[in-house]
Amino acid sequence: MLKTVFAHADPGRTRLRFAARAVLGVGLATGACGLAGLTLPGAVTGGLAALLALFTVTDSTVRGQAVTTALLPAVGLPVLAAAAGLHGHPLPRDLAFLAVVGAGVYARRFGPRGHSLGVFAFMTFFVAQFLRATPGQLPGLFAAVTLSVLVASAVRFGLWCYERRLPPAPVPAPPGGTGLARVTTRQAVQATAGAGFALVAGQLVSGDRWYWAVGATWWIFVNTTSRGETLVRGFRRVAGTVLGLALGFAVAVPVNGAPLPTAVLVAACVFGIFYTAAVSYTWMMLCVTLLAELLYGLLGVLDPGLLGLRLAETGVGALGAALAVLFLLPVTTHAVTDAWIQRALRCVHTCTAVTAARLAGAPDADPAPRVAELEQLLGRVRLSVAPLVHPLNPMLGRKERAGRVLALLDDCAREVRGLVSVAADPEASHDARLAAACWRVEAAVEALTDRGPATAVPTARAAVADRQTAAEPVLAHLHGLERALAELAAPLRAPSGSPLVGA
Repeated sequence: MLKTVFAHADPGRTRLRFAARAVLGVGLATGACGLAGLTLPGAVTGGLAALLALFTVTDSTVRGQAVTTALLPAVGLPVLAAAAGLHGHPLPRDLAFLAVVGAGVYARRFGPRGHSLGVFAFMTFFVAQFLRATPGQLPGLFAAVTLSVLVASAVRFGLWCYERRLPPAPVPAPPGGTGLARVTTRQAVQATAGAGFALVAGQLVSGDRWYWAVGATWWIFVNTTSRGETLVRGFRRVAGTVLGLALGFAVAVPVNGAPLPTAVLVAACVFGIFYTAAVSYTWMMLCVTLLAELLYGLLGVLDPGLLGLRLAETGVGALGAALAVLFLLPVTTHAVTDAWIQRALRCVHTCTAVTAARLAGAPDADPAPRVAELEQLLGRVRLSVAPLVHPLNPMLGRKERAGRVLALLDDCAREVRGLVSVAADPEASHDARLAAACWRVEAAVEALTDRGPATAVPTARAAVADRQTAAEPVLAHLHGLERALAELAAPLRAPSGSPLVGA
């Protein structure tokens, strides 16, 4: 697992910069809260607000990111006030928490901005439970959130705005639909029901730390679409929590809130959360769990019994999420996986067409944003297919086919990146063979996405006809792309014509 995290490709060191900037932003925000004379709970709230402002905002443009970041306090502060105001009224508090869960998940239908605001709203309610906030603490907590978001914004959009040098990376929207056919609507219902189960069962386990169970259910639903994705994410959350608790016994308990070592370890956890988020949810949860333990040490309430309680509440939350996705408006893995694969394949064709236009001399043809979109879509494919390639999946045939699809899609992405890099050379030019190869790519993609017969994929035979030209860089990448598309026909269809995964 460690090898997976640190050996995983990091093009342009984006993950490294993402994590380093987070440590700087959260550190400066927490320091600003301290200099402003805010209390320790205020500094904890401010640090969390800065972390969320840097972590959850994923709009495709810097301007969009700035707008979303500016809206965070407008959403979070009223929720924080409601949570503190309901502190002594359990039933209204619980109902309000569930309403925030449902609204936060439903907001994802509005794209990255809705997702970011939904997460921020949930976490502000959560931190109010974490700190047992009361109305008398609100002025300090409001000041902490506002100040920290401002500091995080200064770091993200001023001191270290590396996104200005990168092409926009569109975040793919989940599959559409209307009413209960819309994935985000189904997930809002599922998350609310799962959180309701976690809330009730979590209070039976502990009247003080029940919100951990609700938090576990919430975060298991984040960035998932199908029931398979959600179940795998729940498994990984529990695994990461177990590993984090084990590390907590060795690290957080002996440190026991000592300021200097705690500050160093908190910085390491923040770095780990941001660096591992894109490649390993288990490792990210390990870092989150250790961070929570260190914060409890600072607050003076950390003990071994508390760590065991966290594991129990996490298990309750994972069970709530599993029951909801299995029995309440389930979204099948097949429906979601098929939609993401088709979108990725169409993006491959678009990348090829735009690159060909650039080689032909079209001044406004820029394939770089399309390549960024393809990377995002492939990330969604990997997440969707994760249940099929999981080591515990007993369906070996489908596991092998899913792994083959992922490998061939990665081959397509590699050839597209190579094609785009060649097209960036001002000496590269267009010829008739390139046009013919692009046409074959288009035909292959259409045959795959339209679910036509396997014989409709003409690429392999056509590529052999002019293999002698493949030594030229552009055609070499195109022929590699043709081959990968041709080979995708077999794993995407079982011999009987069934899709990659079952309903």
